[in-house]
Amino acid sequence: MTWMSPLALVRDALRGQRARDKDLRNLVSNLPYEGLEKGKQPNRYFPGNAIKTTKYTLLLFIPMNLYEQFHRLANIYFVGLAILNFVPVVNAFQPEVALIPICVIMSLTALKDAWEDFRRYQSDRKLNNTPCFIYSRRATQFVERCWKDVRVGDFVRVVCNEIVPADLLLLYTSDPNRVCHIETSNLDGETNLKQRRAVSGVCVSDPEFEAESFNSIVVSEKPNNNLNHFKCFVEKPDKEKVGAGIESLLLRGCTVRNTDHAVGFVVFAGHETKSMLNNNGPRYKRSKLERKLNIDVIFCVILLLTMCLFGAVGQYVWLQALPGVPPYLVPDHSGHLDSPSLSSFYMFFTMIILLQVLIPISLYVSIELVKIGQIFFITNDVDMYDQDTNSRVQCKSLNITEDLGQIEYIFSDKTGTLTENKMVYRRCSIMGTEYPHKENAIRLAVLKGEESEEDVIFNQRPQPAKTGWSLDNDHEETHHSRRGRSNFTRSASSDVAFSSELESAVVPDRKLLQQISRAQSSSSGSGSGSGKIDPYLDFFLALAICNTVVVSMATAQRQRARGFSRSSRTYNPLDALSNWVKKSPSLCRIFTSCKHKPKRNRTLSEDSVIEEDQINTPVKFEVSRDMDGLQTCSLHAPSGPDKPAAASDNLGYEAESPDEAALVHAAKAYGFILLARTPDSVTVRLPSGKDLVFEVLDTLTFDSTRKRMSVLVRHPITNELVLYTKGADYAIMELLGTPYAENISEKQKNIAADTQHHLDGYAKNGLRTLCFTKKVVSEKMYESWSVNRQRALAAIESREELVMDSAVQLETNLSLLGATGIEDRLQESVPDTIVALRDAGIQVWVLTGDKPETAVNIGYACRLLEEEDLVINMSCKNKLACISILDCTLEEVRRYSADHRNVDTTPDISLVIDGRTLTMALSSDLQDRFVELAKRCRSVLCCRVTPLQKSRVVKVVREKLKVMTLAVGDGANDVNMIQAADIGIGISGQEGMQAVMASDFAISRFKHLKKLLLVHGHWCYTRLANMIIYFFYKNVAYVNLLFWYQFFCGFSGTAMIDYWLMIFFNLFFTSLPPIMFGIMDKDVSAEMLLGVPQLYRTGQGEGDYNFSTFWVSILDAFYQSLVCFFIPYWTYQGSDIDVFTFGTPLNTISLFTILLHLSIEIKAWTVVHWVIMWGSVAVYFIVTLAYSGVCITCNPPSDPYWILQSQMADPMFYLICIITTVVALLPRYTFHVLRNSVAPSPLLQARQLDRMDPCKRELWIKEWRSFRGSGGVKRSRLSTPPSPTMETPVDIYPQSPTTSDIMGDEFTLNVVSENCQRPFYT
Repeated sequence: MTWMSPLALVRDALRGQRARDKDLRNLVSNLPYEGLEKGKQPNRYFPGNAIKTTKYTLLLFIPMNLYEQFHRLANIYFVGLAILNFVPVVNAFQPEVALIPICVIMSLTALKDAWEDFRRYQSDRKLNNTPCFIYSRRATQFVERCWKDVRVGDFVRVVCNEIVPADLLLLYTSDPNRVCHIETSNLDGETNLKQRRAVSGVCVSDPEFEAESFNSIVVSEKPNNNLNHFKCFVEKPDKEKVGAGIESLLLRGCTVRNTDHAVGFVVFAGHETKSMLNNNGPRYKRSKLERKLNIDVIFCVILLLTMCLFGAVGQYVWLQALPGVPPYLVPDHSGHLDSPSLSSFYMFFTMIILLQVLIPISLYVSIELVKIGQIFFITNDVDMYDQDTNSRVQCKSLNITEDLGQIEYIFSDKTGTLTENKMVYRRCSIMGTEYPHKENAIRLAVLKGEESEEDVIFNQRPQPAKTGWSLDNDHEETHHSRRGRSNFTRSASSDVAFSSELESAVVPDRKLLQQISRAQSSSSGSGSGSGKIDPYLDFFLALAICNTVVVSMATAQRQRARGFSRSSRTYNPLDALSNWVKKSPSLCRIFTSCKHKPKRNRTLSEDSVIEEDQINTPVKFEVSRDMDGLQTCSLHAPSGPDKPAAASDNLGYEAESPDEAALVHAAKAYGFILLARTPDSVTVRLPSGKDLVFEVLDTLTFDSTRKRMSVLVRHPITNELVLYTKGADYAIMELLGTPYAENISEKQKNIAADTQHHLDGYAKNGLRTLCFTKKVVSEKMYESWSVNRQRALAAIESREELVMDSAVQLETNLSLLGATGIEDRLQESVPDTIVALRDAGIQVWVLTGDKPETAVNIGYACRLLEEEDLVINMSCKNKLACISILDCTLEEVRRYSADHRNVDTTPDISLVIDGRTLTMALSSDLQDRFVELAKRCRSVLCCRVTPLQKSRVVKVVREKLKVMTLAVGDGANDVNMIQAADIGIGISGQEGMQAVMASDFAISRFKHLKKLLLVHGHWCYTRLANMIIYFFYKNVAYVNLLFWYQFFCGFSGTAMIDYWLMIFFNLFFTSLPPIMFGIMDKDVSAEMLLGVPQLYRTGQGEGDYNFSTFWVSILDAFYQSLVCFFIPYWTYQGSDIDVFTFGTPLNTISLFTILLHLSIEIKAWTVVHWVIMWGSVAVYFIVTLAYSGVCITCNPPSDPYWILQSQMADPMFYLICIITTVVALLPRYTFHVLRNSVAPSPLLQARQLDRMDPCKRELWIKEWRSFRGSGGVKRSRLSTPPSPTMETPVDIYPQSPTTSDIMGDEFTLNVVSENCQRPFYT
């Protein structure tokens, strides 16, 4: 290695920094420079591929760890006091002994940090030494190297099922279509395959890849963490630029699938790769309780300084009052004696050292241990374990568990969060004619019941689409229904995303089948040269072509290791526990209300789709029994002549979204089968069996701004250039032109109007809608447009804007083909969960991108909106209208609240607002008015909102109202919202794991939110709040004994208790009971918390841990310390006992008082409680006896020899302990008795119900809930449960109102009740 001067090293480092900071990077191949020293390498300024995630090194571990630990002010405080104790004039104890507590705590923390860092080191070493193949010019082939040897500018080959070592620009694949399939589950959790296309024409790749022929320059943007965007172009020697984007980038951490091998050029390596830039580690959040705790610690510091100041002044007064120099004041070696003022100044610091325990040093460690225990119980709760996906609750933020018990606002996504995200093709409209698919509706509605509905869906065995269809349903006995449900769910699971039987099986509409048959016959009769394609055929071709679905044969599908896969599942103790619980009905039962209600229509009204067909299509039912004796119902409809099953039965579709999968399966059901997809072609099989190969000229991908995607193909029959477009209805209809545009024929006007009418009906029924269009593009237009398109793709600056402009330029004057309606079913128990959360005092907001009609229908289905609600619809076209609506609505609501007849009640108001109006309402001048209106609403439904609007809403509500917020979502578009809330919860659904990876907690079903908040949230908060209050009480009560003693020792800073015993008191004798109290105490059972959700309100707002409870406990600690000190003092007054003989009863009495005080606070006693309580007492006596018998000179000059043994032989010792403890605890015990007798809290009432017989308790719960009143219950108070002899009312839930009455163009405010709509204000 060539020696370089320090100046040259600095200059080279600055050049490297400038090269890395450039917006554009020029990268060249390393092959011509292979073997040269590093200083001559062109890409030397960019980091290598080795990664290092450790925080420490072996040599610098101790100083760096100390630096990290001193970020905690508590550690600085106690280390400072320990150092201060080494100063002779102010020390209160033996200096070395004073270091023990803080050294023990910091050593334990250092060991924990060292172990965690060592595990990171092992992971880094394993990853860096993973083998890979790098091209070598010397060996003229790919040679095996380690990941850490990869550099920017290298050529790397990856093979099937291998993980990509760095970010590679794809140059060559073994696939003849230049396609490489990858799986990105390690990055974003998405398990579907994605296609990556090789950059063509930049090097020799036929028949094999020749790396040495690459002599181009790769110009790329500088590294960023955006996984979905990449800007780059390859500049050839002739200055031609070839654009490349994310579709040509293999990201580090991805897995190559279904491709034999691929070769890529390294553009980013190591810590500059996109996956490493997204690896930010755990996010630290401070809980609300922790913030309150820090304030109270400051109060304790002020109290400590006050007591120390009092002690310093007391010594000054004491010394001034002495007539002479007492013999115990020893002067220094020169005979000098400090003045009273200087002595009192020194005494101030001595008192700080003496009373330092007032600040609880072990509190922070105890809190961490308690939270670990709480997380253990949360993650191992069998009720929140999802057997279908083999997943449990994940806790990613260990320090905010208690915030789960204080939530006041919940912001939820809709698709995939409230719904299954399993899209079922339901209806369509083609050329203005609707096809309701009644037969498919029958398939989903047959034997619809509480448990059998999904059995029908998942156990079907449909025939090929061209040979008819059938439906088989298995009926089981009641006691077998749960087991059967588990079986069909398991059989429905698949490695391929969005490919369950529910989503892939579609029963064709009879009339549409006949129409397609006629269209096909006419097209065949007119011949292929006619240049005309029937619009019905075009519609289904658009369904099959206009998507990004990857096609794979069933025999070629990869075997990937998935956490949700049944075959690869390892033994889990939760499985055995779950099965055992399920076998015991008594354990499974949750004490909830058992009201029998008519089943509400939660998704799609079937009344209009299962009526008798106008053409009277014959339908035949066949009833048979299978081998298990289960009744099977088959429903058949005649079809065309039978044909042999095609090879298409083995096809697998890998879609990036469930909508695309549903549409491709729908097209397949009508015989338009997507057979293959490459970057340059799409193959579709027609119902006639003929295969059409469409040349793909360009794909205009979907984006959230355009709300559509397009595919430009060359039609193999007409040889025309056809643009197929699909997208949201409001985005597509604008591209057709206005109904009065000259370029639209009268027929097109009617088709657009009829289709819009059908779309409105679909939306009102809660269906997701999409429109499909077609446009024939001339060759001349395409040539002109293609030049602009390629220029946009090769651009680096403003690339997204240029690409979007090119897409918009082509997507104009479209011809409408039709529209589809897709159903997204509600998840199980969503309505019950939302009702329970609302009863708990939590306001639920739903933020969705769906159109208002769809969102409102789902809102009624999930009971976010109720029939009796006063629904406010805000849809404004300008800001003036928005201001007027806000002012008028607020005036009405205020007038209602001001009415004396409505005291203590709130109207059931719900707000529906669209994205455009929301943007205006969140402007700075309207923000306060909007928040005030939303605060008075029970639920809010925001429609057509973007991801940025979601996070904006959460931030505004959180900051303006100062409330605890929770956001829950399942997709990448929910990440901003999740991170903006106090607590973010991700649902591990079908849209990948982006939301889960960005969340604080992860669940698999929305229904698990109910128990997570109402039970575990309540427990975590009350346990931790009570434990913290107890910790402050314990330390103040014990330290004050030393403070009261100063009045009788001349404020000299002397302690009457041996210092070692004082250390043991906090470290051993009284440390485990509060930790056990914080982990295991249960003020109310889970059944009661779920049965009476109003109990959750006790933790909202200030909750149990507030200003009054803190200072009451401090005052109680002062009282108890006075009793514990002065009763023994008056007893031994005038006797000749020594100071430690006086201190031993005080220490013993304090132990008994502190432990019995905790016993009064414990709500649920278990064996663990008894063992730890008695164990603490036993450890105290054993350690104290051993210490006083063995450790005689441990703390000279004091001599604790045989003190406790002598005390235990004196009956007076036992009498003092009993009397003092009783007198100290009598006020607290009396207070609890009077409060529970005179004004019992709701939690106490719930505990009383817990002791009842289960049947009687269930009746009381139903009575309590039936009299709760939605508006008459204050947050701080619950209704007293009525007598259980009263008759339980039966709730009646009428049909949801039609949304046309509440979705006006400008503003409508309706009250809806009992199927009647009464306009309240317009």
